[in-house]
Amino acid sequence: MEIANPVINRKELVTMDKRYVISVVLNAHTPFVRHLELPQNSEERWFFESLSETYLPLLEVFDRLEWDRIPFRVGLCLSPTLCHMLRDELLIQRYLEYTDKQIEFGLQELDRTCDDEGFQTLAKRFYDKAIDRRHSFTERHGKNILKAFDYYQRKGKLELLATAATHGFLPFYIDNPEAIQAQFEVALSSYRSNFGKHPQGFWLPELGWTQELERYLRAYNFGYTIVNTHGLILGNPAALKGSFYPIKTPQGIFVFARDHYAYQDIADKEAGFGYHPVYRDNDADVGYELSAETVKSFLDPAGRRTPTGYKYQTLGDWDCKKQTYDPHKASEQIQKQVRSFLDRRIEGLHAAGKYMDEVPISFCAYNANAFGRFWYEGPEFLETLFREGAKYEDLQFMTPAEYLYKQDLSTVQTMTPCFSSGGFNGYAQTWLDSSNDWIYRHTARSLERMTEIAERFPDETGLKERVLNQAAREILLGQASDWTKMLYKQESEEYAREQIEENLRNFTTIYEALGSNYISTEWLTTLERRHNIFPAINYRVFRRKR
Repeated sequence: MEIANPVINRKELVTMDKRYVISVVLNAHTPFVRHLELPQNSEERWFFESLSETYLPLLEVFDRLEWDRIPFRVGLCLSPTLCHMLRDELLIQRYLEYTDKQIEFGLQELDRTCDDEGFQTLAKRFYDKAIDRRHSFTERHGKNILKAFDYYQRKGKLELLATAATHGFLPFYIDNPEAIQAQFEVALSSYRSNFGKHPQGFWLPELGWTQELERYLRAYNFGYTIVNTHGLILGNPAALKGSFYPIKTPQGIFVFARDHYAYQDIADKEAGFGYHPVYRDNDADVGYELSAETVKSFLDPAGRRTPTGYKYQTLGDWDCKKQTYDPHKASEQIQKQVRSFLDRRIEGLHAAGKYMDEVPISFCAYNANAFGRFWYEGPEFLETLFREGAKYEDLQFMTPAEYLYKQDLSTVQTMTPCFSSGGFNGYAQTWLDSSNDWIYRHTARSLERMTEIAERFPDETGLKERVLNQAAREILLGQASDWTKMLYKQESEEYAREQIEENLRNFTTIYEALGSNYISTEWLTTLERRHNIFPAINYRVFRRKR
């Protein structure tokens, strides 16, 4: 498969005369959460926090690097559900209300901490950031940060990957071709609508790979994808260059393997950089510590406390008490960790390069929320990574497509990665155990029914077409891997179960209504307003291919 030439600024580092390459790729995804009837729904906060603490800070990092003419390259996957939420007027309005509450609460905190210089400095820091983020979102980006990401893609500094429509764990649906094709076709429609082109890379949701996915990647004209490290190491035959060089599947799809050690450096809960004692504790929010009256604007409809964004404590360690957060100490630690990260990558690349004629690559793939929402200092780490990396004469950063474009692809090994994922133990345990296995018999039956009604009503218009389109939305939403993962991890289990059951119940209601040839227009209209994702969806994506 031919890899198209990405947009390249010839004045920057674009030749392969460097000895080592690092590719940073982030997966930005948020499950679809939207409740018309609950203006203070606490689960919508997942989206608000990601926007304030990860996506806007990422753009700020890109802006500063470009202003200072620091060369950087990033691969970024923006999931279709996240893209829709970033353009949803209701969620945008609620996000602004959320930031307004943070700003208002910040004024309270400035008064409350006036007698403590340390807390006062931090309160002002978080207050100023809340104001800056709101201004950046509304004024600089016009409430549409997708345009900003597309701007950097057009400049060749960012490569935007695609992923499945609702981030479903695709290996579990491989026996239902219509389910897989719907996830691909709806995702591609969303990507083209937002970015006006065809993507080259496909981020497998949860890095879930099985050999049967290869033909879909080929059919939908993707150039490459990504698997977990052992997907290549234990493949058939084993990858001769390990995870330091891509392989090619028999049908011509290039596959990168995530650098296991680079991932552990960031994400490991015992030794990962983001868990250093001097970093801010993102769970120690004053919303859980002050009186209910003081934080009343951050109580959800059930009276439960929610985070305010004002967090003053460090993570600390097992042997010492938590201390007041010091941004300067955190920055000093980031400098040390970035140098360590770069040295470790170069050490590994150097060792691999002894056995390769090609330029080895360290493929650093992460959840985007690891840099911001879950690790407050994460965006600063990324910025420092590119600034320090620019000082290394033998190192350059590249996007995946750019790296492939510069290779002699005739030398790439042909092999098949083994079944793998990014979940616990590296296979499918996270998405299939006693906590969530009950889901699949229902989704499998509903998917069969979706194909049945798509075949039975191939040329509908008007009300019946609306009904069928909504059925397609509901069954796609029901496949989201987020809910099964939450059930496995015992995080927000009740909410996750409710989401799955609601999607399946809505689909069943539509299916039975089509059988009786009657459906409530009022009920349908309300459901369309609540689950308004994929406005241009065509239910015929679930028809069988002839």
